[in-house]
Amino acid sequence: MPLQSIPDELVELRSSLRQFIDREVRPLEETHRREIQETGTFDTYKDERLKLRKRSAELGFWTLHMPEEVGGGGLSYLGQVLLHEEASRHGLLLAHFESIFPVVTGPTPVYVDCTEPQRDKYLYPLMAADKVTCFALTEPGAGSDATRIQTKAVKAQGGSWVINGRKHFITGGQSADFALVFAVTDPGKRAQGGITAFLVDADAPGYSVTRVQRTMSTYQNHVEITFEDVEVPDSQILGREGFGFYSAVKGINGARLQIAASALGIAQNLLDRSLDYAKNRVAFEQPIGKNQFVQGMLVDSHAELEQARLLVYQCALEIDEGADGRRHAALAKLVATEMVGRVADRAIQVHGGNGFMTELGLEPWYRDVRAMRLYEGTSEILRTNVAKTLGL
Repeated sequence: MPLQSIPDELVELRSSLRQFIDREVRPLEETHRREIQETGTFDTYKDERLKLRKRSAELGFWTLHMPEEVGGGGLSYLGQVLLHEEASRHGLLLAHFESIFPVVTGPTPVYVDCTEPQRDKYLYPLMAADKVTCFALTEPGAGSDATRIQTKAVKAQGGSWVINGRKHFITGGQSADFALVFAVTDPGKRAQGGITAFLVDADAPGYSVTRVQRTMSTYQNHVEITFEDVEVPDSQILGREGFGFYSAVKGINGARLQIAASALGIAQNLLDRSLDYAKNRVAFEQPIGKNQFVQGMLVDSHAELEQARLLVYQCALEIDEGADGRRHAALAKLVATEMVGRVADRAIQVHGGNGFMTELGLEPWYRDVRAMRLYEGTSEILRTNVAKTLGL
């Protein structure tokens, strides 16, 4: 999509975000630059990220994607794509991973099915960044096939439920004030229903974060959460009993588009840095950018990024215009996340040995983007989803 076809209000909004990042986020991260270069993160990263969430909420960025009826900005999918791309384009840890905008731990999954009392207790504090949540679906034996989850909720006397089970790979679980927990309530109907979503407070007896799960990333460490006879009242069910899986997927289109947009931003940052290095790094008495092999890598990255950007923008626009979105969001995430992996690999190669060193800060992104092809639908699942929409 050419720049001139983007509505003026979205261009202005993107400019406001850029100013916020340059004014408040970048200086904060620069105070930790040496530690980031040495370790890939810094000791107070989680605390600073939560503070930025609060600041983002105060400025209205955090809930721009939410409907106006609950105090959000009602931002279009195209607008969400533009802003998530902008946030990731700066190459800053504090601007990228759910510090300014929510994706998988945000208020959307709660909003889609919550009751009025649940809005007051969970949704509005979440939108104000006064509370943090996590999305507790994945288990050791259930990833892409969520119908295989083993966590169970059994009806007890007095209208409450008792939850037992274990979740893992849970993003944001260490900081969560409450979790959106998916449990089997009717084992005979897993595929058609039988899975219920519960809002579970982290201070409930029997709820515990039992393990931090280390990853390739220096700062994206997920957790395991164990539920041992955790009692929750019937009022904590999100949506309809037995239809939690449908609640789980309602916000999937937005999340996949946002991830695709982040991939665009990261790729742009890596390409910009690679171009600058190729123009200034001299070998054999000329900039390495004069070498046709280097030129080929840079041109391939540029071409793939431009193609992916056009696709993601177009997919977002078509969803805004009323398209169902399942194919669009799956295709956008598939193409963009696979593209950024190739761009990151070429960025390391263009920088040579320097790219392998932690000092330049390229290699963390090389590792981080690998996970983008896994969460919110693996590339293989996305291909299957797109194939179904094509009648296959």
